[in-house]
Amino acid sequence: MTTIGVYGWTPAAFIAALHDADVRQLLDVRQRRGVRGPEYAWANSARLQAALADAGIEYRHHRELAPTTELRRLQYREDARLGVGKRSRVALAPEYRERYTKEILDRVDLAPIVADLPADAASALFCVERDPEACHRSIVAERLAAELGLPVGHILPAATDGTQSESRRRPIGP
Repeated sequence: MTTIGVYGWTPAAFIAALHDADVRQLLDVRQRRGVRGPEYAWANSARLQAALADAGIEYRHHRELAPTTELRRLQYREDARLGVGKRSRVALAPEYRERYTKEILDRVDLAPIVADLPADAASALFCVERDPEACHRSIVAERLAAELGLPVGHILPAATDGTQSESRRRPIGP
């Protein structure tokens, strides 16, 4: 299992990174499956699903793992307090992490989701934020690693300063 976000990718680089990681199933954990602005219009649900199908990658939406509008607003208020934008956030608010875990993740049985993962390839948890620590998908990944023993890593786009030209993978896990 791996995770990946939208920000920092072009459509071609995103698909290439998924192929490089042998991802054959993408698990979309967004509530609203759209991204504002033309730069990331390729990640809106219908376009993304078409691109993934062309690339031979299965798409599944797991809305039950998406944060509620109220939780997202809580994080936006914390972002505003800290003076950071959604695209520049590097961490989730502690209250957001706590409430997401209690209100969403603790109520979802992850075992059936894991049972449906392909046995011979990787799957990826997908949301918007570039850095997993700035996104609820990291909380899901941590739970998969800690409670189900699933090794989890993160696929990140190349550094914006040009010092790295390939995706970076960061493992997490037990």
